[in-house]
Amino acid sequence: MTNVTIPDRVTSVGDFVFSGCFSLGNITLGSGVTSIGVSAFSGIGAEGKIYGCPLINVSIPNSVTNISNYAFAYCSSLTGVAIPNSVISIGDRAFNGTSLTNITLGSGVTGIGDYAFAGCSSLTNIVVDPLNSAFSSVDGVLFNHNLTTLVQYPGGRVGDYTIPNSVTSIGGSAFTSCSGLTSVTIPNSVTSIGEAAFIYCNLTSIILGAGVTSIGDYAFDGCSILTSVTIPNSVAYIGRFAFSGCASLTSIYFEGNAPSLGADVFFSDNNATAYYLPGTTGWGSTFGGIPTALWTLPYPLIINSSLGVRSNQFGFTVSWATNLPVVVEASADLKTQNWSPVQTNVLNNGVVNFTDPQWKNYPSRFYRVRSQ
Repeated sequence: MTNVTIPDRVTSVGDFVFSGCFSLGNITLGSGVTSIGVSAFSGIGAEGKIYGCPLINVSIPNSVTNISNYAFAYCSSLTGVAIPNSVISIGDRAFNGTSLTNITLGSGVTGIGDYAFAGCSSLTNIVVDPLNSAFSSVDGVLFNHNLTTLVQYPGGRVGDYTIPNSVTSIGGSAFTSCSGLTSVTIPNSVTSIGEAAFIYCNLTSIILGAGVTSIGDYAFDGCSILTSVTIPNSVAYIGRFAFSGCASLTSIYFEGNAPSLGADVFFSDNNATAYYLPGTTGWGSTFGGIPTALWTLPYPLIINSSLGVRSNQFGFTVSWATNLPVVVEASADLKTQNWSPVQTNVLNNGVVNFTDPQWKNYPSRFYRVRSQ
């Protein structure tokens, strides 16, 4: 069977109806179809094995309101699809593993499932109808309507990407299998990285913003050429298997106290070491199953997580190298840049705690540290 025409009197295409029809090339859906069932045209065999499907063309009529899970998954020859305004929901993995190069989402789509467009290695552009109230696109990248969640990055793009400053969360599977993505910059506005957000990406570098508090399960799993990553002190939790299968990962640098971990965060990362700053807490000889070591910076650093009032005096912890002197300077006005030394300390074991007894004498006071 190579061609299928669904007559207008049919209102739904049932679950698995054409799944595994590995000669199917063209589908014509009648104007009465409102729902496309689970795995209705997928390239998955009855035993769950992926065979692919030669489906080239499908025109989704304006009557369709629902595209179910796996509906066109692994139709490896499907290169383009327009989602009409009538469609409200697109299920999990609905177009996963297809050869789509462009996607157009109509004005009615309000829900998109997990991995709906993941594994589309030829996809370079996602366009959203400007009247859509739930989603929008910027430069071909899919976001929620107010641009606070990055939903899907086109899997066929190559090179680097900087996430816009409006984004506060990276959705689950947003960058899954983006094999051409080599580096990504995550701004300080982002607080959470979703499940499997960057799984199986060929990332060589990651820059995590200072606002990230949680890294989801499997977030960077299988990023096999990633060599190092710096975890900002804002991160409180790293999900299970978040960095597993990163065979080239040698260095994870932690800027703050040890975060909570899910299971097997660094599973099979046999060459990795966790580096931590003097003065931070929660570390042992191993962390998440990998060895730890002190991280000595080439300059003194104020540990942000240590800022606060201690014994009625404002203070913080300075981290650097053992037995080197550090000068703490203060200024009441950043505009004048009038910095004055407050205290000089020698760092025993690479750390010193600073407190300022004069902090209440100023309406505002700023601090910096430098070597002597």
